[in-house]
Amino acid sequence: MCGIAGQIGYEEDMRRMSGVMQQMSAVLAPRGPDASGIYCDENAFFVHRRLIVIDPENGAQPMSYENYTLVYNGELYNTAEIRRELERKGVEFIGHSDTEVVLKAYAVFGEDCVKLFNGIFAFAVWDSRNRSLFLARDRIGVKPLFYSLTRDGIVFASEIKALLKHPAVKPIVTQDGIAEIMLVGPAKRTGSGVFRDIKEIPAAHCGMLTESGFTVSKYWELKAKPHTENFTETSEHVRELITDAVKRQLVSDVPLCCFLSGGLDSSVISAIAAKEFAQQGKRLSTWSIDYKFNHQNFKASSFQPDEDAPWIVKMAEFLGSEHTNVVLDTEELADALDDSTRARDLPGMADVDSSLYLFCREIKRKFPVALSGECADEHKHTC
Repeated sequence: MCGIAGQIGYEEDMRRMSGVMQQMSAVLAPRGPDASGIYCDENAFFVHRRLIVIDPENGAQPMSYENYTLVYNGELYNTAEIRRELERKGVEFIGHSDTEVVLKAYAVFGEDCVKLFNGIFAFAVWDSRNRSLFLARDRIGVKPLFYSLTRDGIVFASEIKALLKHPAVKPIVTQDGIAEIMLVGPAKRTGSGVFRDIKEIPAAHCGMLTESGFTVSKYWELKAKPHTENFTETSEHVRELITDAVKRQLVSDVPLCCFLSGGLDSSVISAIAAKEFAQQGKRLSTWSIDYKFNHQNFKASSFQPDEDAPWIVKMAEFLGSEHTNVVLDTEELADALDDSTRARDLPGMADVDSSLYLFCREIKRKFPVALSGECADEHKHTC
C-alpha cells in the first residue's frame, strides 16, 4: 500500500504548512517505507509515501502532468486497456506505472475516469489552473480516504491518525463516535471517521472541492439482476471471473507470494497463481499462520470442524509451492495489540488483528506483496 495526504487552502499560503505536512507524512511512513515525495504551491500541499510495486523508476509521486498533480494509493487491474485507449487519443507515456495512467486518464476524461477503472484506489488530483481538487475512492472501498473540511478548504489523508496531526482537526469523539466503537466496531458507518471533525469518502464516491464549496457524489452502485444462467454456465462464468481477477493482481515488479490457510478462498487464489508462476518457470511461495499449542488445545465445532494445518499441508503439496508456516504464541499476540490497533487506526478485533499484523510483518522480510482470500483491509495485501 501507499499513503497519501494533502491540504488545499484558498486563503492561507500552503507553502507555510511544510512542518505540519511533514508530520502527517511521517505518520504514513509504514504504509510507504520505500520513498516519499511532496508537491507544494500557493494553494495546495501534497505528500506521498510509497511502497514500490510497479515501475520503480517512473512511478514516483506526487506526479504532475500539464496543470494536474496526483497522489495515489492503489492498483488498477485494467491499466493496459486504459493506456491503449489514451494512446489512441495521442497521449504519450514515460513509464509503465498505473499511477501515470490514472493521472492522464483524469486529464483526458475528467471526473468520468473513475467509471473506467477496474481496481482498488484512493487518489487526489489538484488542478492548478482551475484551483480545484478531485478525490475518489474505489467501488468497494478497499482503499481508505478520510478528510476534514477547514475554514478555507480541506485536509485529507489515508489514515485518521495522520489527519489528527493537523492543528485544524481536533481529536474529539462525540456520543455517536463512542457508539460506533463500542456497538458497531470493528466496522463503522459508511462515511464516518468516528472523530467529530473527520469524515470518509464513501466507497464508489468522489468529491470535488472548488472555491464555491465541497460536494460528494456517487459514481457507481451495485445492482441486482435476475440470474438466468444454468449450473454449467454459472460455474464456467464464476471460474472465468475469479481466474481473471487473480491474474490481474499478479502484476508486480517486486516479489509476490500468497496467503494459504487451506480454506476455499486462499486455495483457489494460490492454485491460479501457482499455475501462472509455473508457466513463467517460477515457483510460488505460500505462507500460513499457526499458534503454539494449537494442536493440543483444538476442539472441533460446527463452525470449525477441522484444524487448518492438515489442509494447508495438502494444498502446499498439491501446488508444489515453497511454503512457510509462521507460528505465534499468546505472549506475542498480546504484545502486538497496541501496534495492531494503531495500524488500523481504531479498536478492532483484538488478537485477530495482532495475528494478522505479526503475520504480515514476517512476510514483509521477503515479500512486499501478498495475495489473500482474507476480506480484511485489502484483498491484495501490501505488507
